[in-house]
Amino acid sequence: MAEKWSYWLKDVCQDHNDIIGKKCANLGELTRAGFNVPPGYALSVDAYSRFMKETDASKLVLKYLEDFKADPNDLAETLKYEKAAQDIREIVEGIKMPPDMEETVKSYYGELCKIAGCENIYVATRSAGPASHPGQYETYLNVSGADDVVANVVRVWSSTFNARSIIARARLNLPLHYDPIGVAVLTMVDAKAAGVMFTINPVNGDVLKVAIEGSFGFGEAVVSGNVTPDRYLVDKVSLEIEEKIISDKGSEFVYNPETREMEYAELPLEQRKAQCLEDREVIELTRIAKRVEAHFGCPQDTEWSISRSLPFPDNIFLVQARPESVWGKKKRGSVLGKKTGLELLLEKAVTPTKVNNVGI
Repeated sequence: MAEKWSYWLKDVCQDHNDIIGKKCANLGELTRAGFNVPPGYALSVDAYSRFMKETDASKLVLKYLEDFKADPNDLAETLKYEKAAQDIREIVEGIKMPPDMEETVKSYYGELCKIAGCENIYVATRSAGPASHPGQYETYLNVSGADDVVANVVRVWSSTFNARSIIARARLNLPLHYDPIGVAVLTMVDAKAAGVMFTINPVNGDVLKVAIEGSFGFGEAVVSGNVTPDRYLVDKVSLEIEEKIISDKGSEFVYNPETREMEYAELPLEQRKAQCLEDREVIELTRIAKRVEAHFGCPQDTEWSISRSLPFPDNIFLVQARPESVWGKKKRGSVLGKKTGLELLLEKAVTPTKVNNVGI
């Protein structure tokens, strides 16, 4: 019988990073620290291993790869990897989860439905690698119903066989048939707006600023770069919004209940150039950013989502946090530099504020 491979996020922390993946571990850390994180659970990397080894998945993938040959450094051979990825994913996604695993995944999902007080709650199934590989694996949003949750957990596992992942492993001479990852099953936020937030200015590394990018709908639109987001730069000391760039966002990423698929929907003309965030939400996000950075002890790259149905400020959720990867690794001094908070506030009071409103 396998060891424990499923965990509630509220019961895990950063110490579980190698067990359930960084994303799940950090979400658990945030939950336990009192931040507003949607309820959810994590499947460990051992769950991936169990699925691959206790079913025919590993055997069939290895069989397929016996005759596969392609140079991962030759762009002309990329099509071979794409074809292999498609074939292998069909193999993996066509295999049923072992019965006891399926029962456990469904049981946890049933508990989430009870917590939410509704049947067939919408969740996201998100990949969580022990090492950080942003954008390499896949996430599925607005999954509803126990059978679909099970199917989409398998789809997340099979995303370790997408072309970019196989090529990456081939270039590093790693096994192509096996790349264990965790999975987060996270209650969806009915997002009116979402985006990313850095607890540092990513342009110049200014540790006294918080940079926020957001758009209407779900945050994948911002993360993927498919819309031009609104941008805010906020002073950590005074909480003043120093820069505000409101963009023509064109469309939003939403769930279509008829097709049960996520899609981009064109925004009405009056909404395209409207702010996606209220100023009080920008300031509250900044307060949260400061607390997250203080908790983890280094600049953070976070994702947030704002519920359309809950009142402010309970409507603001964190759905990811990880160390900022560029400036956060550099040695830095005190957040306030050589000046006191009072000195910075006095300096701010006599300095004209630069506010850029573009497109409104």
